Amino acid sequence: EIDLALAGGVKLQLVPEIDLALNKAGMLAPDGQCKTFDAEADGYVRGEGCALIVLKRLDDALRDGDSIRAVMRQTTVRQDGQRAGLTVPDGMAQGKLIRRNLVKAGVKPAEIDYVEAHGTGTRLGDPIEYGALVDVFGGDPERRAPLWLGSVKTNIGHLEAGAGIAGLLKVILAVEHAAL
Repeated sequence: EIDLALAGGVKLQLVPEIDLALNKAGMLAPDGQCKTFDAEADGYVRGEGCALIVLKRLDDALRDGDSIRAVMRQTTVRQDGQRAGLTVPDGMAQGKLIRRNLVKAGVKPAEIDYVEAHGTGTRLGDPIEYGALVDVFGGDPERRAPLWLGSVKTNIGHLEAGAGIAGLLKVILAVEHAAL
């Protein structure tokens, strides 16, 4: 839609009152460890960071001789659908979004090897997200390899407004280094 875009996110913890309120509400992992998709998941961990990427059409980047780190076949803007509360994702809306983007990108579910999940390490949200992924990718007769799942939050915590860009950078680095 445009020639050049900057996309990024920033998360700084500037006031302790937010951490105190989240801890009092039982939302934070007591041991400070994010346990995404783990039976021991007991809350999320807040992290800090910032990142920024430059987005260009592939043809323009090739023409300009830019260093290309990754190619995105499909993007979308979304929200969590109708939900029961702030911390409760809508699994049906997540599954619908994933399916729609796979179709738009011309990719079959069996062609996906890895999903960088939101995966906050909570007892409520992670099972809902996992269920949506199973609904989309599970039971596909064309799948020949396992679907790997991960979340950068187990490494750096939840960057909240910076979480999406952190996950994207993790995937780019994983592809570049051929390692998860």
